[in-house]
Amino acid sequence: MDFLVKRDDLRQCRFEAAAVPEPAPGQAVLEIESFSLTSNNVTYAVMGDAMSYWRFFPAEEGWGRVPVWGFANVAASAHEDLKEGTRLYGYYPPSSHLLVVPQGVGAGGFTEGSPHRAELPAVYNSYVRASDEPSADEDRQALFRPLFGTSFLIDDFLDDSDFFDAGSVVLGSASSKTALGIAFLLGRREGVKAIGLTSPGNAEFVRGLGVYDQVATYDEIDSLPDTPAVYVDMSGDAGVRGEVHRHYGDALAYDCVVGASHWDKAFADPGPLPGPAPEFFFAPDRFRKRREDWGPGGVESRVRDAWGPFEDWLSGWLDVVRGSGPDDVERAYLELVDGHTAPATGYVMSLPG
Repeated sequence: MDFLVKRDDLRQCRFEAAAVPEPAPGQAVLEIESFSLTSNNVTYAVMGDAMSYWRFFPAEEGWGRVPVWGFANVAASAHEDLKEGTRLYGYYPPSSHLLVVPQGVGAGGFTEGSPHRAELPAVYNSYVRASDEPSADEDRQALFRPLFGTSFLIDDFLDDSDFFDAGSVVLGSASSKTALGIAFLLGRREGVKAIGLTSPGNAEFVRGLGVYDQVATYDEIDSLPDTPAVYVDMSGDAGVRGEVHRHYGDALAYDCVVGASHWDKAFADPGPLPGPAPEFFFAPDRFRKRREDWGPGGVESRVRDAWGPFEDWLSGWLDVVRGSGPDDVERAYLELVDGHTAPATGYVMSLPG
Protein backbone atom coordinates (compact mmCIF):
# COMPACT_ATOMS: atom_id res chain seq x y z
CA MET A 1 0.00 0.00 0.00
CA ASP A 2 1.17 3.53 -0.83
CA PHE A 3 0.18 6.91 0.61
CA LEU A 4 0.01 9.44 -2.22
CA VAL A 5 -0.15 13.25 -2.09
CA LYS A 6 -1.29 15.58 -4.88
CA ARG A 7 1.82 17.50 -5.77
CA ASP A 8 0.03 20.77 -6.54
CA ASP A 9 -2.45 20.52 -3.62
CA LEU A 10 -0.89 19.05 -0.49
CA ARG A 11 -4.25 18.62 1.23
CA GLN A 12 -5.36 16.09 -1.38
CA CYS A 13 -4.16 12.59 -0.55
CA ARG A 14 -5.19 9.01 -1.14
CA PHE A 15 -4.08 5.41 -0.65
CA GLU A 16 -3.38 2.91 -3.37
CA ALA A 17 -3.10 -0.84 -3.01
CA ALA A 18 -0.30 -2.54 -4.91
CA ALA A 19 1.18 -5.99 -5.17
CA VAL A 20 4.28 -6.64 -3.07
CA PRO A 21 7.21 -6.56 -5.54
CA GLU A 22 9.33 -9.61 -6.27
CA PRO A 23 13.09 -8.99 -6.13
CA ALA A 24 15.17 -9.75 -9.22
CA PRO A 25 18.78 -10.89 -8.75
CA GLY A 26 20.71 -8.23 -6.85
CA GLN A 27 17.54 -6.66 -5.42
CA ALA A 28 15.71 -6.84 -2.10
CA VAL A 29 12.26 -5.94 -0.81
CA LEU A 30 12.00 -3.99 2.44
CA GLU A 31 8.88 -4.17 4.57
CA ILE A 32 8.53 -0.78 6.24
CA GLU A 33 7.89 -1.27 9.93
CA SER A 34 7.40 2.29 11.16
CA PHE A 35 8.08 5.88 10.09
CA SER A 36 7.78 9.34 11.58
CA LEU A 37 5.63 12.17 10.31
CA THR A 38 6.74 15.72 11.17
CA SER A 39 6.59 19.19 9.65
CA ASN A 40 9.86 18.25 7.96
CA ASN A 41 7.87 15.95 5.69
CA VAL A 42 5.68 18.90 4.74
CA THR A 43 8.85 20.75 3.75
CA TYR A 44 9.84 17.77 1.59
CA ALA A 45 6.50 18.06 -0.19
CA VAL A 46 6.65 21.87 -0.58
CA MET A 47 10.19 21.63 -1.97
CA GLY A 48 9.53 18.39 -3.82
CA ASP A 49 10.16 19.75 -7.30
CA ALA A 50 12.77 22.39 -6.46
CA MET A 51 14.92 20.01 -4.38
CA SER A 52 14.06 16.74 -6.22
CA TYR A 53 12.43 15.06 -3.22
CA TRP A 54 9.69 13.64 -5.44
CA ARG A 55 12.32 11.79 -7.47
CA PHE A 56 13.32 9.38 -4.70
CA PHE A 57 10.08 7.38 -4.78
CA PRO A 58 8.34 7.96 -8.13
CA ALA A 59 4.57 7.87 -8.41
CA GLU A 60 2.03 8.42 -11.17
CA GLU A 61 1.91 11.79 -12.89
CA GLY A 62 0.75 14.60 -10.63
CA TRP A 63 1.10 12.56 -7.43
CA GLY A 64 4.02 11.93 -5.09
CA ARG A 65 5.17 9.80 -2.19
CA VAL A 66 6.48 12.14 0.50
CA PRO A 67 9.79 10.80 1.87
CA VAL A 68 9.80 9.71 5.51
CA TRP A 69 12.40 8.35 7.96
CA GLY A 70 11.99 5.11 9.84
CA PHE A 71 12.73 1.42 10.19
CA ALA A 72 12.20 -1.55 7.88
CA ASN A 73 12.95 -5.26 7.66
CA VAL A 74 14.33 -7.13 4.65
CA ALA A 75 11.27 -9.18 3.69
CA ALA A 76 12.78 -10.85 0.61
CA SER A 77 16.32 -10.77 -0.74
CA ALA A 78 17.86 -11.86 -4.01
CA HIS A 79 21.17 -10.29 -3.01
CA GLU A 80 23.77 -12.73 -1.77
CA ASP A 81 25.15 -10.37 0.88
CA LEU A 82 21.87 -9.15 2.37
CA LYS A 83 19.98 -11.55 4.60
CA GLU A 84 16.24 -11.61 5.05
CA GLY A 85 15.19 -10.30 8.45
CA THR A 86 17.85 -7.58 8.57
CA ARG A 87 16.44 -4.41 10.18
CA LEU A 88 17.40 -1.06 8.69
CA TYR A 89 17.04 2.61 9.52
CA GLY A 90 16.74 4.98 6.58
CA TYR A 91 14.76 7.06 4.09
CA TYR A 92 11.53 5.48 2.86
CA PRO A 93 8.28 6.25 1.10
CA PRO A 94 5.11 6.26 3.24
CA SER A 95 4.34 2.78 2.03
CA SER A 96 4.25 -0.81 3.20
CA HIS A 97 7.14 -1.99 0.99
CA LEU A 98 10.11 -0.68 -1.00
CA LEU A 99 12.17 -2.41 -3.71
CA VAL A 100 15.88 -1.56 -3.44
CA VAL A 101 19.15 -2.37 -5.21
CA PRO A 102 21.68 -2.75 -2.37
CA GLN A 103 25.27 -1.80 -3.12
CA GLY A 104 28.33 -2.00 -0.89
CA VAL A 105 26.57 -4.25 1.61
CA GLY A 106 28.60 -4.49 4.80
CA ALA A 107 28.35 -4.76 8.55
CA GLY A 108 26.95 -1.23 8.77
CA GLY A 109 24.33 -1.43 6.03
CA PHE A 110 24.29 -0.54 2.34
CA THR A 111 23.79 2.19 -0.24
CA GLU A 112 20.65 2.19 -2.38
CA GLY A 113 21.79 1.80 -5.99
CA SER A 114 18.58 2.13 -8.02
CA PRO A 115 19.43 4.05 -11.22
CA HIS A 116 16.86 6.80 -10.62
CA ARG A 117 18.55 7.65 -7.28
CA ALA A 118 22.13 7.73 -8.56
CA GLU A 119 22.26 11.52 -8.99
CA LEU A 120 20.36 12.33 -5.80
CA PRO A 121 22.11 13.33 -2.54
CA ALA A 122 24.02 10.37 -1.13
CA VAL A 123 23.00 11.08 2.47
CA TYR A 124 19.44 9.98 1.60
CA ASN A 125 20.59 6.74 -0.04
CA SER A 126 22.29 5.21 3.01
CA TYR A 127 20.50 2.41 4.89
CA VAL A 128 21.96 1.60 8.31
CA ARG A 129 21.64 -1.71 10.14
CA ALA A 130 19.49 -1.44 13.27
CA SER A 131 19.03 -3.67 16.28
CA ASP A 132 17.11 -6.87 15.61
CA GLU A 133 14.62 -5.92 18.31
CA PRO A 134 12.73 -2.62 18.28
CA SER A 135 13.29 -0.40 21.32
CA ALA A 136 11.60 2.62 22.86
CA ASP A 137 14.34 4.98 21.77
CA GLU A 138 13.71 4.12 18.11
CA ASP A 139 10.62 6.31 18.16
CA ARG A 140 12.79 9.26 19.18
CA GLN A 141 15.31 8.30 16.51
CA ALA A 142 12.67 8.16 13.78
CA LEU A 143 11.28 11.53 14.83
CA PHE A 144 14.46 13.45 15.55
CA ARG A 145 17.53 11.66 14.20
CA PRO A 146 17.40 13.11 10.65
CA LEU A 147 16.29 16.51 11.92
CA PHE A 148 18.96 16.57 14.60
CA GLY A 149 21.50 15.87 11.87
CA THR A 150 20.31 19.02 10.12
CA SER A 151 20.37 20.93 13.42
CA PHE A 152 23.95 19.80 14.00
CA LEU A 153 25.04 20.88 10.52
CA ILE A 154 23.41 24.32 10.88
CA ASP A 155 25.00 24.86 14.30
CA ASP A 156 28.34 23.76 12.83
CA PHE A 157 27.92 26.07 9.83
CA LEU A 158 27.14 29.07 12.02
CA ASP A 159 30.05 28.34 14.34
CA ASP A 160 32.37 27.85 11.37
CA SER A 161 31.23 31.28 10.16
CA ASP A 162 31.83 32.89 13.59
CA PHE A 163 28.09 33.48 13.69
CA PHE A 164 28.66 36.24 11.14
CA ASP A 165 29.85 38.42 14.04
CA ALA A 166 26.37 38.35 15.57
CA GLY A 167 25.61 37.72 19.23
CA SER A 168 22.24 36.03 18.80
CA VAL A 169 20.47 33.55 16.55
CA VAL A 170 16.74 34.11 15.93
CA LEU A 171 14.94 30.86 15.15
CA GLY A 172 11.65 31.02 13.25
CA SER A 173 9.10 28.29 14.04
CA ALA A 174 10.86 27.83 17.37
CA SER A 175 8.75 24.83 18.37
CA SER A 176 9.73 22.86 15.26
CA LYS A 177 11.94 19.85 15.85
CA THR A 178 14.84 21.21 13.80
CA ALA A 179 14.73 24.55 15.65
CA LEU A 180 14.71 22.79 19.02
CA GLY A 181 17.81 20.84 18.02
CA ILE A 182 19.60 24.04 17.02
CA ALA A 183 18.59 25.82 20.22
CA PHE A 184 19.80 22.88 22.31
CA LEU A 185 23.19 22.91 20.57
CA LEU A 186 23.53 26.69 20.80
CA GLY A 187 23.03 26.36 24.54
CA ARG A 188 26.32 24.48 24.72
CA ARG A 189 28.23 27.39 23.19
CA GLU A 190 29.56 30.53 24.81
CA GLY A 191 28.77 34.05 23.67
CA VAL A 192 25.68 33.42 21.54
CA LYS A 193 22.01 33.60 22.51
CA ALA A 194 19.11 31.61 21.05
CA ILE A 195 15.93 33.63 20.47
CA GLY A 196 12.78 31.74 19.52
CA LEU A 197 9.92 33.09 17.41
CA THR A 198 6.68 31.18 17.76
CA SER A 199 2.90 31.46 17.78
CA PRO A 200 1.07 32.68 20.90
CA GLY A 201 -0.36 29.21 21.40
CA ASN A 202 3.08 27.60 21.52
CA ALA A 203 4.93 30.30 23.47
CA GLU A 204 4.42 28.80 26.93
CA PHE A 205 5.55 25.37 25.76
CA VAL A 206 8.67 26.77 24.06
CA ARG A 207 9.64 28.85 27.11
CA GLY A 208 9.19 25.83 29.36
CA LEU A 209 11.77 23.76 27.48
CA GLY A 210 14.60 25.92 28.78
CA VAL A 211 16.71 25.96 25.61
CA TYR A 212 15.93 29.52 24.49
CA ASP A 213 17.39 32.62 26.09
CA GLN A 214 14.36 34.59 24.93
CA VAL A 215 11.03 33.69 23.31
CA ALA A 216 8.81 36.11 21.39
CA THR A 217 5.60 35.62 19.47
CA TYR A 218 5.38 36.64 15.84
CA ASP A 219 3.56 39.83 16.77
CA GLU A 220 6.34 40.77 19.23
CA ILE A 221 9.22 40.95 16.76
CA ASP A 222 9.56 44.68 17.36
CA SER A 223 10.34 43.95 21.03
CA LEU A 224 13.53 42.06 20.18
CA PRO A 225 16.87 43.79 20.76
CA ASP A 226 18.11 45.22 17.47
CA THR A 227 21.71 44.14 18.09
CA PRO A 228 23.38 42.03 15.35
CA ALA A 229 21.59 38.73 14.81
CA VAL A 230 21.38 35.77 12.44
CA TYR A 231 17.93 34.61 11.32
CA VAL A 232 17.46 30.85 10.87
CA ASP A 233 13.98 30.14 9.58
CA MET A 234 12.14 26.81 9.69
CA SER A 235 8.74 28.40 9.02
CA GLY A 236 9.19 29.72 5.49
CA ASP A 237 6.63 32.41 6.37
CA ALA A 238 7.31 35.30 3.97
CA GLY A 239 5.49 37.82 6.14
CA VAL A 240 7.53 36.95 9.22
CA ARG A 241 10.73 37.13 7.17
CA GLY A 242 9.81 40.63 6.08
CA GLU A 243 9.12 41.71 9.67
CA VAL A 244 12.46 40.31 10.85
CA HIS A 245 14.37 42.09 8.08
CA ARG A 246 12.64 45.40 8.67
CA HIS A 247 13.19 45.20 12.43
CA TYR A 248 16.90 44.39 12.26
CA GLY A 249 17.81 46.19 9.03
CA ASP A 250 21.58 46.27 8.60
CA ALA A 251 21.97 44.56 11.99
CA LEU A 252 20.70 41.34 10.44
CA ALA A 253 23.97 39.57 9.70
CA TYR A 254 22.65 36.54 7.81
CA ASP A 255 19.32 35.02 6.75
CA CYS A 256 19.37 31.21 6.62
CA VAL A 257 16.32 29.53 5.02
CA VAL A 258 15.84 25.94 6.21
CA GLY A 259 12.22 24.76 6.18
CA ALA A 260 8.63 25.60 5.35
CA SER A 261 6.42 24.57 8.26
CA HIS A 262 4.19 27.57 7.37
CA TRP A 263 4.16 26.35 3.79
CA ASP A 264 0.94 28.12 2.82
CA LYS A 265 2.61 31.49 3.52
CA ALA A 266 5.93 30.73 1.89
CA PHE A 267 5.18 32.33 -1.46
CA ALA A 268 3.54 35.54 -0.28
CA ASP A 269 5.14 38.91 -0.94
CA PRO A 270 7.40 39.66 2.07
CA GLY A 271 7.66 43.34 1.19
CA PRO A 272 10.99 45.19 1.36
CA LEU A 273 13.88 43.10 2.71
CA PRO A 274 16.61 45.40 4.04
CA GLY A 275 19.76 43.59 5.05
CA PRO A 276 21.18 40.38 3.52
CA ALA A 277 19.38 38.34 0.91
CA PRO A 278 17.98 35.03 2.22
CA GLU A 279 20.17 32.00 1.49
CA PHE A 280 18.86 28.45 1.42
CA PHE A 281 20.61 25.89 3.63
CA PHE A 282 20.77 22.45 2.01
CA ALA A 283 21.97 19.95 4.61
CA PRO A 284 23.40 17.40 2.11
CA ASP A 285 25.78 20.04 0.76
CA ARG A 286 27.07 20.81 4.24
CA PHE A 287 27.30 17.09 5.02
CA ARG A 288 29.38 16.56 1.89
CA LYS A 289 31.73 19.42 2.83
CA ARG A 290 32.24 18.13 6.35
CA ARG A 291 32.79 14.59 5.10
CA GLU A 292 35.61 15.98 2.96
CA ASP A 293 36.96 17.94 5.94
CA TRP A 294 36.64 15.22 8.58
CA GLY A 295 36.94 12.04 6.54
CA PRO A 296 34.65 8.99 6.36
CA GLY A 297 32.57 8.62 9.49
CA GLY A 298 33.66 11.99 10.86
CA VAL A 299 30.26 13.64 10.60
CA GLU A 300 28.42 10.58 11.88
CA SER A 301 30.63 10.17 14.95
CA ARG A 302 30.25 13.84 15.93
CA VAL A 303 26.47 13.69 15.50
CA ARG A 304 26.34 10.53 17.64
CA ASP A 305 28.32 12.25 20.39
CA ALA A 306 25.91 15.19 20.38
CA TRP A 307 22.81 12.97 20.10
CA GLY A 308 23.16 11.29 23.51
CA PRO A 309 22.58 14.40 25.68
CA PHE A 310 19.91 15.62 23.27
CA GLU A 311 18.01 12.32 23.43
CA ASP A 312 18.12 12.41 27.23
CA TRP A 313 16.55 15.87 27.08
CA LEU A 314 13.85 14.66 24.67
CA SER A 315 12.74 11.89 26.99
CA GLY A 316 11.58 14.50 29.49
CA TRP A 317 8.88 16.04 27.32
CA LEU A 318 8.31 14.31 23.97
CA ASP A 319 4.88 12.69 23.58
CA VAL A 320 5.09 9.90 20.99
CA VAL A 321 1.76 9.12 19.34
CA ARG A 322 1.67 5.86 17.41
CA GLY A 323 -0.75 4.99 14.67
CA SER A 324 -1.33 2.30 12.08
CA GLY A 325 -3.28 2.11 8.86
CA PRO A 326 -4.68 4.61 6.36
CA ASP A 327 -6.97 6.52 8.72
CA ASP A 328 -4.22 7.24 11.25
CA VAL A 329 -1.65 8.15 8.60
CA GLU A 330 -4.01 10.53 6.79
CA ARG A 331 -5.15 12.15 10.02
CA ALA A 332 -1.59 12.77 11.22
CA TYR A 333 -0.44 14.05 7.83
CA LEU A 334 -3.32 16.52 7.46
CA GLU A 335 -2.82 17.81 11.02
CA LEU A 336 0.78 18.59 10.11
CA VAL A 337 -0.17 20.21 6.81
CA ASP A 338 -2.70 22.42 8.59
CA GLY A 339 -0.35 23.20 11.48
CA HIS A 340 -2.65 21.71 14.12
CA THR A 341 -0.17 19.35 15.79
CA ALA A 342 0.76 20.05 19.42
CA PRO A 343 4.48 20.90 19.58
CA ALA A 344 5.23 18.12 22.10
CA THR A 345 3.63 15.50 19.86
CA GLY A 346 5.60 13.22 17.59
CA TYR A 347 3.79 10.87 15.20
CA VAL A 348 5.18 7.42 14.49
CA MET A 349 3.11 5.57 11.90
CA SER A 350 2.93 2.25 10.09
CA LEU A 351 1.12 1.26 6.93
CA PRO A 352 0.72 -2.52 6.82
CA GLY A 353 0.50 -4.08 3.37
